[in-house]
Amino acid sequence: MRLAWLFCAALQAADYDVLIRGARVVDGTGNPWYRADIGVRGGRIAKIGALNNATADRVIDAADRIVTPGFIDVHTHIEQGIFRVPRADSYLMDGVTTLVTGNCGSSATDMGEWFGRLTTTKIGPNIAALIGHNSVRTEAMGTANRAATPEELAKMRGLVEQAMRDGAIGFATGLWYVPGTYAKTDEVVDLAKAAARFGGVYATHMRDEGMTVEAAIDEALHIARASGLRVQISHFKIIDKRRWSNSTKTLAKVEQARREGLDVVVDQYPYTAASASIDIFFPRDVLADGPSAIHERLTSPASRKRVAAEMKRNATLRQGQNDYAFAVIANFPEDRALEGKSISEINVAKGRPRNVDAEIETLIEMRLTGRPSIVYHTMSDEDVDRIMAHPVTAIASDGGLMPFGEGIPHPRTYGTNARVFAKYVREKRLLTLEDAVRKMTSLPARTFGMKDRGEIREGFAADLVIFDPSKVADRAVFDKPHQYSTGFDYVLVNGVPVVEAGVANEARPGQVVRGQ
Repeated sequence: MRLAWLFCAALQAADYDVLIRGARVVDGTGNPWYRADIGVRGGRIAKIGALNNATADRVIDAADRIVTPGFIDVHTHIEQGIFRVPRADSYLMDGVTTLVTGNCGSSATDMGEWFGRLTTTKIGPNIAALIGHNSVRTEAMGTANRAATPEELAKMRGLVEQAMRDGAIGFATGLWYVPGTYAKTDEVVDLAKAAARFGGVYATHMRDEGMTVEAAIDEALHIARASGLRVQISHFKIIDKRRWSNSTKTLAKVEQARREGLDVVVDQYPYTAASASIDIFFPRDVLADGPSAIHERLTSPASRKRVAAEMKRNATLRQGQNDYAFAVIANFPEDRALEGKSISEINVAKGRPRNVDAEIETLIEMRLTGRPSIVYHTMSDEDVDRIMAHPVTAIASDGGLMPFGEGIPHPRTYGTNARVFAKYVREKRLLTLEDAVRKMTSLPARTFGMKDRGEIREGFAADLVIFDPSKVADRAVFDKPHQYSTGFDYVLVNGVPVVEAGVANEARPGQVVRGQ
């Protein structure tokens, strides 16, 4: 009797868990769209074609809308934020189904433990991680401004190797930040070689993206060649006003390296403003050796005078700008009232003169109070457009994660992919729809070794986005960034809908994506 019941149940079982009908498929490769149905079973794309007689537990009528692979954002900073906002709705609502964190050299150092926390937490998108140079250096030797000893280097090497064994997908540096900025090139090469034993990618925030950007690119390419790793240059841009339009030269360096056989690609966010902490405005030697040493340097009269003089003299610390009006406070838990105001505005509100000297004093006071993050407007549309159009440029947000409504963060955390479709595909026609999708899917998947994501292909993970490209829009703006993108009607992560009819649900089907 039981066998008969099981037989009948098997006969009645649906062919697929989810069936998407009537789609225009943009498969992620850059090829033109084609019409097909897509059957999803067990979190995978089981069948692509004309599935007229198929049955499914859930049928989604694409109604001639575009279906693409889920977007892969390879440059995020969500190491802590994901535990505060585990669904990561700002990314899911922007079509992102996989995030890569650990960028700019900052990551968990015990990758096995961190991955375990993600699994226990249950997450909305898939997450992969890089092991960060700044973090392993800090664990081995603090923020000392010197070369590592052989023992310290060995400890760093061990941390990198263990992280790669635990599933990190590559090695990341932030050579513009403390303490990575104190490391010589040979140290980075040594650690990159340790990661190379396990495959993966070298992702780098270079030493400079302004006045000496060409030298920084040369260093990144040298590290890649010496270690044997392919290299992803993060948030490729020209940030110093004195070097605007030089993206012609920086892209030419990338092209030449590729002609010579080096696997080098770049990523970019579609905005003319960047974001960081106010530390970027201070001489790097001031920020060494921990909080007490920093406090002493910024409060001792003689040292404070020296620091202020260096900040005034070194225009590079201001990105080539005349004053600090270009820098706006994004997140300052110690004084929320200052969020959304520029350094120049804050300085005037304190009753100080409208000059750089007074603004530097305001910056020093703020750094003694906390470590606020800023959004700073320092790029040209010309350079952004040129880099965007280049075939080796992937789209990545460089965004973080925070509770909805907290602070005034860079809008890229909410609207990166929608902005590309709205501004660079639809408005400027700088990219075709198919190429924009390629830059968000198969290009980053290939570079970061995700062999079963980034394309609509049978057997691949069912990370999918359904949308009408004429309606997608980014709503997040600099003064009101907490606004979700619109127009992405359905988003599936591992075959499970997480956005339905343009609204995020409560599902958390994300997985840890480990290195090969």
